[in-house]
Amino acid sequence: MELKDYLKILRKRGWIILLVALIAGAAAFGFSKVQTPIYKANIQLSVEPARLDWGLSNTVKDILRSYVVRLNSHSMAQKVIDRAQLDMTTDELKSKVFISSDASNYTIEIEARDSDPTVAMQIAQTMAELFVQEREQWNQEQDQRDRIVVSIVDNVRRAEIHTPKTKMNLLVGLIFGAIVGAIIVFVMEWLESDIVRAPEDVERFVGWTVLGTIPAGVETSGGRRSRRTAPALSSSEPYHAVQRGSR
Repeated sequence: MELKDYLKILRKRGWIILLVALIAGAAAFGFSKVQTPIYKANIQLSVEPARLDWGLSNTVKDILRSYVVRLNSHSMAQKVIDRAQLDMTTDELKSKVFISSDASNYTIEIEARDSDPTVAMQIAQTMAELFVQEREQWNQEQDQRDRIVVSIVDNVRRAEIHTPKTKMNLLVGLIFGAIVGAIIVFVMEWLESDIVRAPEDVERFVGWTVLGTIPAGVETSGGRRSRRTAPALSSSEPYHAVQRGSR
C-alpha cells in the first residue's frame, strides 16, 4: 500500500482509533481513582568504618547484607511496633518495609509503605533510630579502631505517593487503546480488501483504465427514473469498465 492509501484509511476510520484510545484512557484513569493510595517514606543509613583501612572497608561491604537481614527480622519489627505504638502484627509491618543495601557507597535504605503517609514516615524513622541505637550499643563493646559507625543520613521529611500513578496509567491506557484501535481498523480493512467500491479499485485489481461507469438509475423518455440499477460489481465486471483502446 502507498502512503496515500494509509492516509485515506486514517481519514475514513481514524475515529475508531481515537475512540478506543479515549475509552481505554478513561478506564485507566477511573481505575486509578478507585484505588486506595499507598504512600512511601524513605530514609538512608550510612555505614562507615572507624578508620580508613582496606580490610575493614571490605568487612563493611560484607556486613551490609547481615544488617539488612537484621532490619528485616521479626524482633526488629516488634521493637518498631512497641516504640511507635502501632496497631499491627510483625508480619503486617514486615510486608510494609523494603530494605536494600548499596556496597558502593556503604549505605542502607529503608522504605516503608502504608495507606497513611504519617504511619509510613513513622515506621521508617523509628526503624532507623532503633538500628542506630543498637549499633551504638554494640560499638561500646568493641575496640575503637574496629568499630563500625551507623548513622542516619537525613531524617524522614515527607511521604510520597507510591501507587496509583495516575498520569502513567492514563498514558499507558491511551497508548494501549490506540494500538487496539489500529488493530481493529486493520482487521476491518482486511475483511473488505476484496470489495470493489470505486473506479480506483478496478484499476488496481484488474489493471484496466476506467473510462466511464453506469449510473445507478437512468432517466426514461417520460421523465420518470428507471428502477433498474447497475449490476453488482465484481472482479470480472468492474463498473462495466472499458479497456482503453478497445472497440
